[in-house]
Amino acid sequence: MSSSSLAELVGTSTKSLKTTATSNLAAIQSITGRMKLLALNALIEAAHAGEKGAGFSVVAQEVRTISTEVERIAGELGLSLGSRIDDLARAVEGLAGEARATRCVDLALNAVEIIDRNLYERTCDVRWWATDAAVVDCAAAPTEAARAHASRRLGVILSSYTVYLDLWLIDLDGRVIANGRPDRFAVAGSSVAQEPWIALARRLRSGEDFEAAEVMRLPALDGAQVATYFASVREGGEAQGRPLGTLAIHFDWEPQARAIVEGVRLMPSERERSRVMLLDAANRVLACSRGQGILGERYPLRTDGRAHGHYTDPQGRLVAFHDTPGYETYRGLGWRGVIEQAAG
Repeated sequence: MSSSSLAELVGTSTKSLKTTATSNLAAIQSITGRMKLLALNALIEAAHAGEKGAGFSVVAQEVRTISTEVERIAGELGLSLGSRIDDLARAVEGLAGEARATRCVDLALNAVEIIDRNLYERTCDVRWWATDAAVVDCAAAPTEAARAHASRRLGVILSSYTVYLDLWLIDLDGRVIANGRPDRFAVAGSSVAQEPWIALARRLRSGEDFEAAEVMRLPALDGAQVATYFASVREGGEAQGRPLGTLAIHFDWEPQARAIVEGVRLMPSERERSRVMLLDAANRVLACSRGQGILGERYPLRTDGRAHGHYTDPQGRLVAFHDTPGYETYRGLGWRGVIEQAAG
């Protein structure tokens, strides 16, 4: 049973209990009212009877006193019981709200963990393929035959790894000398030296290192959203060999990220009022289950210095978040998972 269902059940039960208690207390008060009325009539009759009614008068007075006491106790019980039932309902509602928020924080963590595991594999791929003999030979001596061979080799890799749009071999001057899908993307021979992301590749110190660019729309790939990873191509495929060029692999971001945010296990009643997002370190929306603001919106996340947590925004929506924990040797890029959920 979900926390919201539990809260609804308890709310219905406490309302029913309160109604029943109020009804029963009303019945008690009705009976004590009738007892007081009978006692009053008995006192009147005892007064009319004079000395003969003296004993009856004492009994009638006692009945009147007892009925008044019962009425007082019933009234206090009604106030106390009603207050405690309300307190119970509020406490359960608070617990249900905390359980809902904690669950959303866990789901936000799950989303960013899945993308981290995915991107960890990309860091392995790019460093591995940068040592491929065809890639190394082409970077060392980019003859027409070497470029054609490297292009075919990159194409073979792409046929097995469908999460990539293209793989580019770039020389030290920033010129693309071979790519895996030349029939689709005619980038060979073009220069990317002025692209801001190519500067990342120049920071690589060895063949064991990698860099990742921000998720972006790349005009050369028909404006597709890509996450690009770089590794250094080194002489002899050795980690400390002389730099020969760079291998850039372009991860097909949009369909992979969409599958993650849409795959978060929200209940149907939650999904229609929720927005699942992946944000980068600057809170730029990288993916959104509703397809809103991707790569254009900066989400106004308020973490207050916490790595994970939740809060209620000014619109009354729950906002749950969790920073990337990284995966294996991949420390992540400072991204986080976020779930924004309107009240049900």
